[in-house]
Amino acid sequence: MSINEMAFQVKEASIRLAATGTELKNKALTNIARLLMERKDEIIKANNEDLQRSKEENLAGPLLKRLKFDDAKIADVIDGINSLVNMEDPVGKTLLSTELDDGLELYKVTCPIGVVGIIFESRPDALVQISTLCLKSGNGVLLKGGSEARQTNRILVEIIAAATDEVGIPSNWIKLLETRSDVNEMLKMDEYIDLIIPRGSNDFVRYIMDNSRIPVMGHADGICHCYIDEDADVDMAVRIVVDSKTQYVAVCNATETLLVHRKVAPRVLPEIKKALDSKNVELTGCDETQKIISVAPATEQDWKTEYLDYKLSIKIVGDLDEAVEHINTYGSGHTDSIITSSKEKAASFMSLVDSGNVFWNCSTRFSDGFRYGFGAEVGISTNKIHVRGPVGLDGLLIYKYKLIGNGHIVDDYANRAKSFKHNKMSKQFPL
Repeated sequence: MSINEMAFQVKEASIRLAATGTELKNKALTNIARLLMERKDEIIKANNEDLQRSKEENLAGPLLKRLKFDDAKIADVIDGINSLVNMEDPVGKTLLSTELDDGLELYKVTCPIGVVGIIFESRPDALVQISTLCLKSGNGVLLKGGSEARQTNRILVEIIAAATDEVGIPSNWIKLLETRSDVNEMLKMDEYIDLIIPRGSNDFVRYIMDNSRIPVMGHADGICHCYIDEDADVDMAVRIVVDSKTQYVAVCNATETLLVHRKVAPRVLPEIKKALDSKNVELTGCDETQKIISVAPATEQDWKTEYLDYKLSIKIVGDLDEAVEHINTYGSGHTDSIITSSKEKAASFMSLVDSGNVFWNCSTRFSDGFRYGFGAEVGISTNKIHVRGPVGLDGLLIYKYKLIGNGHIVDDYANRAKSFKHNKMSKQFPL
């Protein structure tokens, strides 16, 4: 089947899916979770084949970590699905209601975007999260995964399509694309695809934006920062930095650069080095950092790099303003955290740092749709569009205006036989 035919089928199915009720969608989600558990051994076998082939092809270490889909990750995605089932259906919610005139009522009501095209690499768990979020929000989805996860992606899409088909939702709402050429074909399909979400490097996201007329929700690099202010509690700072860097290094919300106030650097940096040495983290640092602890020299490129590995760059700054300037210059607008006991400095940092997620006294690893209570996420948007940060159900919705009248015509208002009232109502859409 051609990609054009697949896109057409997803578009057709998305129209029906948009009108599917909450009970049926939740039934489908529950069935997906059941089948994932029942066929867990098949999934892991397929994933092991992908891992073995990818190791032979010398796939980068961080991508290998993302590729692994074991018992723990399967349990995590099932937890995410169960969380989605328990969440309120976001479709059909009334955002605004206005009485334009007697018997003429306007409603702003949430609805699915339509067909979402997702381009991602290496992470089978992302495939499950993305597809189940699309299902709950009533969107069809075209998934383009990386070739390194080919076998795992195939069986996951097969299971998800079968599970939804079993309960009465046509399986064509989800399709998997596999070849590199499919990406360029996707970019031309503005007739069928309503939104593209690319998950990859800044260059990759920029390429997608430059080569498609379809709206793009960019999930680019995760160059995240922790800033330790002069008023920080040293023990707290060490715990947060270690977690931000090492809890799981191959993800976009792991910290890549540590900024430290000059006054606290002599006390905190030796403790951080000791803790990170125990985790085998390679450290680079600015000239001042090198005078306090033994680290390799940091280059300009280090401040711009998403390592996704056991490596961290350190820079000493003179004050909060310098930290903010560094973050806004080199950061990717993803997630940045300040560690300080000063409420005023925290407030200033959170106002001035131009990122989708700004934290006070906690790990950057909290920047995640599941941890935010969104059920899961299709990605983290670093754009300034209708959604920013972790993109959960709400980020996969748009709205439409629905107007109910009783023989009303514009000419009555144009010739002033009638006039508008524009009374705000607290009324739900009645149909």
